[in-house]
Amino acid sequence: MPLASCRLLAALALVAVFAGPVRAEEADAGAYLAARVAESHNDFRAASGWYGKALLSDSGDSGLLEGAILAELASGDLGLAKEAAQALKKLGGEPSQIAELVLAADEAQREDYAALLAASAEGRDLGDLVNALVAAWAKVGEGKMSEALAAFDTLSQTKGLEAFGYYHKALALASVGDFEGADDILSGRSSGPIYVMRRGVVAHLQILSQLERNADALALLDRSFGTEPDPIVDELRRRLQAGEPLPFDTVRTARDGIAEAFYSVATALEGEADPVYTLLHLRVAVDLRPDHADAVLLTAKVLETLGQHQLAAETYATFPPEDPNFVSAEIGRAKSLRSQGNADGAIEALQALARGHGNLLQVQFALADMLRLEERFDEAEVAYSAAIDLLPEVSPEHWILFFYRGIAHEQSKDWPPAEVDFRRALDLNPTQPQVLNYLGYGLVDRGEKLDEALGMIEKAVAADPDQGYIIDSLAWALFRLGRYDEALGPMERASLLEPVDPIVTDHLGDVYWKVGRKLEAQFQWRRALSFEPAEKDAERIRRKLDVGLDVVMDNEAGAAEPVKAAGTGD
Repeated sequence: MPLASCRLLAALALVAVFAGPVRAEEADAGAYLAARVAESHNDFRAASGWYGKALLSDSGDSGLLEGAILAELASGDLGLAKEAAQALKKLGGEPSQIAELVLAADEAQREDYAALLAASAEGRDLGDLVNALVAAWAKVGEGKMSEALAAFDTLSQTKGLEAFGYYHKALALASVGDFEGADDILSGRSSGPIYVMRRGVVAHLQILSQLERNADALALLDRSFGTEPDPIVDELRRRLQAGEPLPFDTVRTARDGIAEAFYSVATALEGEADPVYTLLHLRVAVDLRPDHADAVLLTAKVLETLGQHQLAAETYATFPPEDPNFVSAEIGRAKSLRSQGNADGAIEALQALARGHGNLLQVQFALADMLRLEERFDEAEVAYSAAIDLLPEVSPEHWILFFYRGIAHEQSKDWPPAEVDFRRALDLNPTQPQVLNYLGYGLVDRGEKLDEALGMIEKAVAADPDQGYIIDSLAWALFRLGRYDEALGPMERASLLEPVDPIVTDHLGDVYWKVGRKLEAQFQWRRALSFEPAEKDAERIRRKLDVGLDVVMDNEAGAAEPVKAAGTGD
């Protein structure tokens, strides 16, 4: 058992032994402060250990217990979180929503639906939506289907929560075998169209299959997911085409339904609330339903958002290779590895995935992106080409594949195919500011098609007027055309929008030099060096500080080496 868990268990044992807290002067202030610092950095494992140490010397502090509950729940250890929640409950005082969340999860795990309903009646506060969904599913668990359906109907009549009521009512009906009623809701026949996410579409496919309507299920599958290869969709299509009945396993029991409730709320919270709050709901969903792949994947994504890349990688790694979700999970794990500084491990993971699943566009695209971000441009070009070759037909949304392959060519100093790819991307998406900017900048820097290039950059600025690196391109195009006075205004604006970008700052110094403001130019070049530019760029800046821009430009005249554009990294 990890040391953090041992400390917390020991601390919780003290709560059970002592009638009250130990003396306040014995509290471990250092451990408490360390716990709060770890918590502020979302380092939940470290926070758990420090809270456990603090509780050993102050076992009856409700604030420490609540912090321990959060740390353990966010880490995914609901067993220890439950012990802490029970200890907090014994202390009395004001109810803790996070403690009640854990206690409700424990009751659902034990399928103690009477306890869930009793706590709800007594005013347990899990949030209005969670309260309503958990109570409704608890009634399903008690066999009170009429009351459960009435509860879902009440939710369906609540402004802003209609979709939750309809969706969960459909799942509840399907869980007890009323597939006709479930289809009436999900098809929109009973109450009008409702929006469901990918998981809801899969549930509807299963329902149609249970009604022996595999042809309708196939039509829905194609409308919803298209025909591009996807391990999960491909397996569903194969089974439907073979005439197999898909089992309804989206929600098999009331406990599954409560897990689905927490997952539904988490998806609604994502991007709208504190990610920690979203994570807590996901941890409950996964605890109640460990095979809830969508909840596991979203948990890993939220952990990434919180900067907990190790926890995210471990979460992605829970999918075995035979699982249809393994591909998505491995792509996510590779990103987590790179975020931890292990770029080689990330690339190795994606290369292994490509060897086994090289026919999937998402795999080749992910590998190509990783190679490009690590500046392995020749290899990235090969992977982008493999991805493009997998396209059954090229559509406007595929512009990004050609754009990124063009970058790989250009960074490998192979301009002709790069220009072809950039123009192909523009054919697919004529107003895309990134492509207009990159191609226009490249042409200006090469001294080619200058009027067309400047026009492209001006269109990019019009499409995205607050993007500093695009305004930098406009200023730099004017600079390259010798229109230094005209370049000054947009370059200063670009610097305001990108105040710590080494390339923009370097360019601003160049413009200042050319308009005669040489002291300001040198100041900006020194600032650019402080922003840690690439070594090649830093060397050029140091040369300008030594001998001046004019000498450097004279030495570079006729060279093929372009000056790097801003905004071309991650």
